Amino acid sequence: MVNLSTDIKPISYIKSHTAEIIRQVGENKNPVIITQNGEAKAVILDVDSYQNLVNAVNLMKLISIGDQDLKNGKIVAHEEVKKRISKILE
Repeated sequence: MVNLSTDIKPISYIKSHTAEIIRQVGENKNPVIITQNGEAKAVILDVDSYQNLVNAVNLMKLISIGDQDLKNGKIVAHEEVKKRISKILE
């Protein structure tokens, strides 16, 4: 969760306190929002949070594909899948 008083920093602050910001992000796992000319321009995340975000997006993509397949009738009955697997394993 972003703490508005500590996790939003102008780019000039980031430039002069990079090591401190990286340490902070790694320790508290809060993203830091970087502003330029008063507008949010970028976000710094720790690696684990970024990986979790990527994994969540990929999972949502798979769910969306499955949902579309259901809507389009591209499904295989459970019994049919079992038959196919049994045939492969024979």
